[in-house]
Amino acid sequence: MTKRRDNHCLDSKKQHQPDLHNQPHDKHEQACCSDINECSCHGETCIHSKACITRVPIFNHLDDEQLDEIISTTRTAHFKKGDIIYHAGQESDSLYIVSKGRIRIYRLSESGREQLLRILQPGDFTGELALFRRSVHESFAEAMVDTDVCMIVRDDLEKFLMQYPTIALRILNEFSNRLDESEKQAARVATERVETRIALYLLECMENQGTGMEITLPMTRKDLASYLGTTPETISRKLAELETLGYIRQMTSRKIQILDMDGLMIS
Repeated sequence: MTKRRDNHCLDSKKQHQPDLHNQPHDKHEQACCSDINECSCHGETCIHSKACITRVPIFNHLDDEQLDEIISTTRTAHFKKGDIIYHAGQESDSLYIVSKGRIRIYRLSESGREQLLRILQPGDFTGELALFRRSVHESFAEAMVDTDVCMIVRDDLEKFLMQYPTIALRILNEFSNRLDESEKQAARVATERVETRIALYLLECMENQGTGMEITLPMTRKDLASYLGTTPETISRKLAELETLGYIRQMTSRKIQILDMDGLMIS
C-alpha cells in the first residue's frame, strides 16, 4: 500500500464569520524582524517564524542566510479553534504554513454540503496557488484547534522563486503528491464500498503513524465521514461491523486497535 500523509465541518452559516486574516495586523499578526538574534531579545515572534519556515519541506533545504531572508518577510498569526483562516471567494495572496495546531481544508457545494479535502499538520502549507497566479480561494481553511501559522505574501514569494529555483521544484513535488492523493480519493469514493474506504483509511493511518497496531484518528467521525464521502452514522455503523467481525477494537471514539490486518484489507 502506498504511504501517504495525513492529508486529509463547518455549517454553511460560518461562511459569514469575521475574516480574521483581514483584521488589523497589530491584533492578529506581527511582522518579523530581519535579525533572528534581535528578535530573540524582543520577543518570540521570529523564533516561531524560524521554526515554522525550517519545518516546511519547500524551504528547509536552504542555507541559514537564505532562510533568514525568507524569515524577514514572514508574518505570524494565531487562530483559535473554529476560526476561519480564509474562505472561498477571498483573494489568494499568501502562503500559509502551519507552525502549531491543525487546519482543515474543505469545500461547500451549492446545497451547503461539505467535502473535506485534507487536514494540515505542523509543517504543511496551503494557499500555494498564490505562488503562480492571482486568484481567489476555492475552499475554506478552519482552525481545528488553537493554531499558529506563518504567512508570506505573493510578491515576496515570487521574488524567492526567482532567486531560489529549488523552492519551485519542491512545490511542484508537493503539487504532484496532492494531485495523486486527490485522484485516488475521488476514485475510491466513486468505486469502493464504504467499508472498503474505511478499512483502507485505517490501514493508511497505521502506516503513517508508525505506532504499531494502534492508531488515533486525526479527525472527528463527522470529518471522517466528509472525507470518505458518507455520513457519520454510516461511519459508526461500519466501524461497529468491523469490530464484530474481529478486525478492529474501538478503544475510544478516536483510538482504534487493528486486530486482523489481513481481514481488514479484504473487507
